[in-house]
Amino acid sequence: MLSVRAATTAAIVGLALIPALAKAQSTSPSPSPADPSAAPATAPVNLPPVTVTAPQPAPGVPAVSPQIDRYAMPQTRESIDEKKIDASINIVDTEDAAKYMPSLFVRKRNYGDTQPVLATRTWGVNSSARTLVYADDILLTALISNNNTTGAPRWGLVSPEEIKGIDFLYGPFSAAYPGNSMGGVMLISTRMPEKTEITLGQTLAFQNFNYYATQDTYSTSNTAGTIGSKVGAFSFFLAANREESFSQPLGFVTNPNQVNGTSGSIWALNKSGVQADVVGASGLLHTTMNNYKLKWGIDLNDWLKFTHTIGYWQNIAYSTVQSYLRAPNGTPTFGAVNAFASGNYNLQEQHLANAVALRSDTKGTFDFELIGTYYTYLTSLQRGPSGVGPGLNFTTAGTVTRLDGTNWWTADAKFNYRPQGLEGPHQVSFGVHGDQYTLSNPTYSASNWLTASINGTGPLTSFGAGKTQTWGFWLQDKWTFAPGLTATLGGRLENWTAFGGYNVLGNTSVSYPTVQATNFSPKASIDWTINPTWSTRFNFGQANRYPTVSELYQLVTTGLTNAIPNPYLTPESALSFEWSIERQDANSRARLTLFEEDTANALIQQTSPINGILTNTWQNVGLIRNRGIELAGELKDVAFKGFDLAGSVTYVDSKIISNPGFQSSFGSYSQGMWAPYVPQWRGTLTATYRPDDKWSLFAGARWQGWMYSTLDNSDYIHGVYGSFDPFFVIDLKARFQIMDNAALEFGVDNVNDYKYILFHPFPNRTFVASLKAKF
Repeated sequence: MLSVRAATTAAIVGLALIPALAKAQSTSPSPSPADPSAAPATAPVNLPPVTVTAPQPAPGVPAVSPQIDRYAMPQTRESIDEKKIDASINIVDTEDAAKYMPSLFVRKRNYGDTQPVLATRTWGVNSSARTLVYADDILLTALISNNNTTGAPRWGLVSPEEIKGIDFLYGPFSAAYPGNSMGGVMLISTRMPEKTEITLGQTLAFQNFNYYATQDTYSTSNTAGTIGSKVGAFSFFLAANREESFSQPLGFVTNPNQVNGTSGSIWALNKSGVQADVVGASGLLHTTMNNYKLKWGIDLNDWLKFTHTIGYWQNIAYSTVQSYLRAPNGTPTFGAVNAFASGNYNLQEQHLANAVALRSDTKGTFDFELIGTYYTYLTSLQRGPSGVGPGLNFTTAGTVTRLDGTNWWTADAKFNYRPQGLEGPHQVSFGVHGDQYTLSNPTYSASNWLTASINGTGPLTSFGAGKTQTWGFWLQDKWTFAPGLTATLGGRLENWTAFGGYNVLGNTSVSYPTVQATNFSPKASIDWTINPTWSTRFNFGQANRYPTVSELYQLVTTGLTNAIPNPYLTPESALSFEWSIERQDANSRARLTLFEEDTANALIQQTSPINGILTNTWQNVGLIRNRGIELAGELKDVAFKGFDLAGSVTYVDSKIISNPGFQSSFGSYSQGMWAPYVPQWRGTLTATYRPDDKWSLFAGARWQGWMYSTLDNSDYIHGVYGSFDPFFVIDLKARFQIMDNAALEFGVDNVNDYKYILFHPFPNRTFVASLKAKF
């Protein structure tokens, strides 16, 4: 396959010659004085009238976030707005809205999931810190971690009723964002009403689940409401959302062999082909989440506005287990398999987010934004037993794990200078960024884990703590240097420090030295609007991503999955290239993109059993190359009015080019293998029919191909707990507008009841019904 880097380099050279060629074609040669025909005309020439027809809007959704135009973001973009979400998505949680965006996958295991990581075309699950998710001014991505748990975006701070639209910007091609944008940037825009507005919604969902010996129906109820208005210079928007859900098992309990003195175990292999009999189900969650958010703003004058957003999120969860084992007398038993204990726990969480912004909109030569955010874990308490007792009993002794005090803050000053005004050829953006992430993660032993939060805790058994801090300056200039031709050049300079690292394990404590890194990340883009129908773009960007505080210092010794930190990790650096060509007219839009990303010192997480417990470890991998092709498009009014089609296909050749530090006790190797968690194929296909203003009917298919989760690709067994399976899922939705201010929705997710596992078992066929009103 031709290198994307070579192809895009050739493309940029060709684009660079376009202005000269255009000038050569449009400029007539100087006439010769000896040529009689060169004499000047003595009479005016009447030219025929010229009719100029404005291009019709393409079926694609325009950018929703004002940040895209304000700071001249050069990335390839896909968008979905409120209207399209209503017509096509069985939305219960905010992250559902991204379900059909090209090349994206949200690892949502269940309704009310607190760990739905966003995967992109170059990075899969387990890469939460390689993509940024914002809701207006608030960073939802929890950059304290890079994993599938604590690093997941805090989606719960946005209720579905707030969403105005979502934009996704592919790749690290804007200097306005840090190196965590290597996978892309998602911008969720929420509403701020211009007049009094009230919304109410009730959603119910039911899932029929059948896997191994677990057969049951699990339900979810979501109740939401909003109220907002604008009175003079003051505006506000208040949103409340409550969701109670019961999940399918998020894991299965396995044992290396038949449990002595019991029956009921199911013979199975693990993902690496080693016997791991299934003896029960684990992680059956009963979750209750409450989310309250207030946004208010005041127009200080006709060009300056102050806004404040405060969000409170509460989660109470109880996780239980189901044993398949039976004693000789037929009674259920744990069979002394202590792994059951890790799936039985309760969790209490309270998070608080604040964001303030002062933003100008002069529509003149200069504008600015000042933004500050603060996110803190008010309460984060997980309690569980240390082991199992006779029958179906757990030990009274247990552990208490806390994340209280974990927090982060961000600060940004952004400026936009247009020396020749709004329509001028230059748009110069620049800014200063600062952030600090603090981890505090102690684990205590408890004589009675059920009452530990009331009566105090026992001795400290493990502790992970530390901080990271980043300061950065960025600058970029969007320059329209010829009709239809725009270049964007920029760079980002960052200084990163990790300090205060501290681990305790038993009687051993270790303090880690301060580490620092300073990096510059150049960016370049050129965009050519060939005519109203065709356009093409080349993007280049370097991204430097720094280790998160959890990768460096978080030590977890309880729960379903443990973690061992690595305080000696170094930053990863990605060189990204992209070439796109797009065609659009009044009824169609199609985009073809070739992309490549070469990441040196890639920070990769591995999960493997250590002493029978699944354990996460982190390491730097020498070089990983992601190279691929993406095709996305839409057709409007296909065959008859109101019938629309859309789809996308992405192929990625993701390989480990170099990994000299890899060690294997089995004699395996990783160089030349597929990079973990990146599927070769991912695609979507949707059909929407709107026969009139009241009805919309939708059908969509999502699929994802084979992928590995180990560096040496040793996980070749699928359909078992811990594996990463391919899937093909079909969703249906019907929406009926009962009256102007009320709508009824009914849908089915995974109507084909495809059973697949992405480390965790994913939902089977699920029925969703909603009643929504807007006044």
